[in-house]
Order: sequence, then structure tokens, then C-alpha cells
Amino acid sequence: MKIRHLAALCASAVLLAACGGDSDGTPPPLTCSVPDQNAWLRDYFDTWYLWYALAPRPAPTGFDTVQAYFDASLFGGNADFPSDRYSSFGPTADFERFFGDGITRGYGLFVAGVEVEGRPDLPLRIRYIEPQSDAATKGLVRGEQILSINGRPASEIIAADDYDVLVPDNVGDQLQLVVRGAGGDRSVTLLARDYALTPVTGARVVDSPLGRKVGYVVIKDMINQVDAPLDSAFAQFRAQGVSEVVLDLRYNGGGFVRTGATVASYVGGARTSNQTYVSLLYSDQRSSSNQTVRFTAPANAVGLSRVYVLSGPRTCSASEQVINGLRGAGIEVVQIGDVTCGKPVGFNPQNGGCGQTYSVVTFESVNARNEGRYFDGLAPQCDVADDLDNPLGSTAEGMLSAALTHADFGACPAGARRAQPLSATRPDGTPRRLKIEPGEFQGMFTR
Repeated sequence: MKIRHLAALCASAVLLAACGGDSDGTPPPLTCSVPDQNAWLRDYFDTWYLWYALAPRPAPTGFDTVQAYFDASLFGGNADFPSDRYSSFGPTADFERFFGDGITRGYGLFVAGVEVEGRPDLPLRIRYIEPQSDAATKGLVRGEQILSINGRPASEIIAADDYDVLVPDNVGDQLQLVVRGAGGDRSVTLLARDYALTPVTGARVVDSPLGRKVGYVVIKDMINQVDAPLDSAFAQFRAQGVSEVVLDLRYNGGGFVRTGATVASYVGGARTSNQTYVSLLYSDQRSSSNQTVRFTAPANAVGLSRVYVLSGPRTCSASEQVINGLRGAGIEVVQIGDVTCGKPVGFNPQNGGCGQTYSVVTFESVNARNEGRYFDGLAPQCDVADDLDNPLGSTAEGMLSAALTHADFGACPAGARRAQPLSATRPDGTPRRLKIEPGEFQGMFTR
């Protein structure tokens, strides 16, 4: 990967404290020299890091880069917590553009790289296209096969597990693709541009096999721009009298804690209003920062006792929090798909000056039942593969079809279970969770 993108993990932090702000009054580095930035980082780790008492705390001198010092400062794990694979940093401009303005820079093309990891004999397929991106403009669709990227065969890309080419450095960068679709093979040139994210899409009411009215919606990012389209989606659900709701969070890497609480509140309505959604627990020396986030009662909430959530290894942080938070409030969450990424910790994003924003783990998240620490991910009741042969929202798509069947009959459909969930291990035996693909953003933030 190119650099440790703050936004790629930040989305899991709690955006309750000012994102990019100076949350503790820590002065910026004296200069932007590597030693001065490292000295600032040591002070910040000492003050805010959840695992400050267990971390190595190296001297800030003797490192050639800030990245090297940052990596050396991370907690290495113990019997209670895994090693810190969550903390990260990246350009402040990228962070503010994505989480502040709801805009990202890219091609808008996302591939199913995790699904073919270690299997260059399998096809590399498109799993998602951002609606406002150049990839959408050029007609690329979910399920199509990528034969080559910039002249490099897909098999080589899979073997190298290297998809950095999908993340442009500048507006105007080009990506040359050869794609195989229903109409045969074709060449496509994509241009990188800044485009508006579409965090909520595909809202519709579908019928289950037995005729239940089921609301379905894809929620891709937990950002502020969710509010209006989410309210519109649930207004549609209320107007059509749905008895079930399916939240498609399979590609939701997280974002603001408050946004996740809003999503959950549209499900629970009056049943959960003002109850504890999650508690954010800081280190012993920062316990005064502990906070409780509560459910609200949006006017268009459906107030159901059960909800279906479609999940996978890219369901991370603030989106996992939706599952855990609803369960803590007594709402039945039927999870369909694959094991989630396993990231029950979050950040108060901190602008460290010198053009970088840091997402260092500052708290862990628990629900009203004090349930948390799901570092191995949240396992589904029905293990169902991501069905790239069908568009999201199609009742023929595997995950949604399984949810509709479960809603009618109370059980997973025949053939829905697999002996080994995809996200449990990679071919080399290491955990598959927390693999951040280029262009993806994972995190749980509080402002």
C-alpha cells in the first residue's frame, strides 16, 4: 500500500472530538523535521493512546522517517488485546475531503481482491462502482472481470496482492483497463477526479417469497452526508409499511460514531430512544473523556424489534458498532454474509501539523451490555458469499435472498452455510480481517 492512510482506519474512530482539531491542547511540533515530529508523536501517544502503559515508547531520535517511528511506537499485543493494526495517519487534505466534504479522489472502481487472495487462477472481478465516479460514467458494472490493468495481467496483480494502482496520486491520472463483460472484451480508460461520495444508495422495498414488505438500503460510508438520503429511505419504508429492514453494510468501513447511532436509531425508533447505543472508554489517565452515545428517535424511524444486516470482511468499525449497539439495546440483529473485520476501537483524529492527521487508538467501544472486544469479528448467523453475479439490491443476489428467506422461515436457506467463512484466514494462515484495500476507508471517529 502507498502510505498508511489515516482515513483508511480513521473511519472507525469516534468523530465526537473535533476531527483534525487540537483535542488536548498539545502544541504542534516545533518544526516539521523528523525528530521534532517524532517528539510530538511521543507526547501524543503518552497522553492519548489507549495502550500508553503497554506501548514501547522509543526515543524520538534515530529514525529516518515519521512512519518508522510511528510503527515502532505501536502496542505489540498481549493476552487481552491483539497488536495494534488499527492506528494510522495520512494527509490532512485527504481526511478532510472525505470525512468533512464527502468527496474523494479516485477512479471509483473497487475490486474483489480479498476474495481471490492467493488464487491467481481465479478471475479478478469488480465488486462496487461509486455512482458519481468516472468508472460509473464509463459504464463499468459490478461483476465484470478485469483482464488487465495498465497492461499488467490480473493474475500477476492477484499473485502480488498489489492493488495500489487503483489509487491515483493526482486528478487526471489515467487507468487503462481491459474488461470482460456481457458484451465481450473491451478497453476502458478511466480518469482520476474528485467526486462526491454516495453514502446511501439502492433504497427500495422488495417482497419476500411469502409476500413480506422488506425495506432494503445500502449504506457505504458513515459520514455526515448520510443524513438526508437515509431519512428519505426510511420515509419510503414507513410509507409502504415494511415489516422488515435489511441494512447492506457489506462494504461499509465505518466513519462517525454519531452517524452509526443515527442509522441504528432509524431501526429502533421509540423502542430504543434515549437508551445507550455505545460507551466509549478511554485509558485510565483519560477516563474523564469517557462518554455515552445514545439512540435518538427520528420521525421516520420504523421501530422494529428485528433487523437484518448484510456483512463481510469490509464491514468495519463504526458499521460493526451498529450491529453491537442494536444488540445491546435488545434488538435482534440477524447477520447474513461473512465475518466482520474486528475493530472495536476508535480514534479522536488529531492534526499533527506538517500536513498529517493522526488516528491513534484512543478508546474502545462497548454496548449497553458492556459487550465489546470483538477483535475476531462478528460472525453471521448465515454464512453467504458475496454474489458478484447479481447487482446489489436484486432479490436474486445471494445475501439479500438469504435475508428474505430467513425473514419468512426463520432459518438460513439450504446451502447458505460454508465450513470455512472467507474472512477467517488467508492462505498463509494469518487473519484476513483488517486488510485495507486501496481506496477503502475504515474507522470509528468521534468529534
